[in-house]
Amino acid sequence: MTKILITGATGQIGSELTLVLREKYGGENVVAAGHKKSPNPRLVDTGPFVTLDVTDRAQLERTVREHRITEIYHLAAILSATGEQNPDLAWRVNMEGLYNVLEVARQTGVRRIFWPSSIAVFGPKTPRDNTPQDTILSPTTMYGITKVAGELLCEYYHRRYGLDVRGLRFPGIISSETPPGGGTTDYAVEIFYAAVRGEPYTCFVRPDTVLPMMYMPDCLKATLRLMEADPARLRYRIYNVTGMSFSAEELAREIQKRVPGFRVQYKPDFRQHIADSWPRTIDDSAAREDWGWKPDYDLPKMVEAMLVALQKRKERGEL
Repeated sequence: MTKILITGATGQIGSELTLVLREKYGGENVVAAGHKKSPNPRLVDTGPFVTLDVTDRAQLERTVREHRITEIYHLAAILSATGEQNPDLAWRVNMEGLYNVLEVARQTGVRRIFWPSSIAVFGPKTPRDNTPQDTILSPTTMYGITKVAGELLCEYYHRRYGLDVRGLRFPGIISSETPPGGGTTDYAVEIFYAAVRGEPYTCFVRPDTVLPMMYMPDCLKATLRLMEADPARLRYRIYNVTGMSFSAEELAREIQKRVPGFRVQYKPDFRQHIADSWPRTIDDSAAREDWGWKPDYDLPKMVEAMLVALQKRKERGEL
C-alpha cells in the first residue's frame, strides 16, 4: 500500500498537491506535514496532519515510521527572496531538510521521493534563452545554491544507494488558492489579487522582465506524470519543465483586457537582480521525450482561469 508524507504541505504547491494525492490514494494514506498547524481546514479535515520540523531528523524519522511511509514529497523550503534576507535559515531548511529526508528514506525503506528543484539553479553564465537540460549551473542566490547542491545530493543517493529520487526544475508557479511564499516570481500572483480587488498594483520587476512560469494545474500534472513514469525511461533525476514565458508588461496587458482600468506601475527592488540572473525561456524537450510532458495552459488561458477563480473566492469573502 502507498503511504505518502508531504512536507511543506501548507505551502503554495503542497496545499494543493496534498488534496490531489488524497483523491488519488485516499485521505488516510496521505499525511500532510507543516512546521506549524495549517490554517487551511481542508488539509486537516481530509486526512492526517502533523506538525514537523524537517531539520529535526529524529522527529522526521518518528513520523515516517509511525505512519509507515513509502513515498515522500519533500516540498518544505525557504524560497529565493526570503532566502536572500535570511541565507542561514535557507541553508538549514533547504539543505539539512533534504539531507534528513534522504537519510531517513534510506534507513526506513521509503521507496520513492519527489523533490522540487528550480530555475534558480541557473545563473548569469547559463544561456538565458531556451535553457537546455544539461548546462552550466551558476546561481547567485542562496536558494539557487541549495538547489544545485540538492540536485547533486539526490543524484548521489540514487547512484550510491539506489534511492528513487525524482524532481522538476520548476519555473514560477501561479496559483489562485494559496498566496505566494517569498519567491522572486511572486509578482505574477500578486498582480491578480490586486486586479480582482480593484486595486492598482506596484510591480517589483521591470516591465520588460521575462521569466518562465507555470499555472498550478500544470505544476500538479507534471509532478504526478513524473512520479508515475517508468523508471527505465528516465535519463535524469531532475528535469527541466515549463509552461509559458512572458514579460511582466505582457501579463499586465492580458489582465487589462479583462479588467478595464486596472493600473500597474513598476518599481524594481532587489528581486530584479535575481530575476535578471534567471532564464527567459526553458528547453524541456527531455521531459517531453522521456515521460510525455506537455502543458495545458498558455498565457491567455491561464489569465482567464486565474481571474475566474479569484473572483469566485472574492464572492465567497475569501479575499
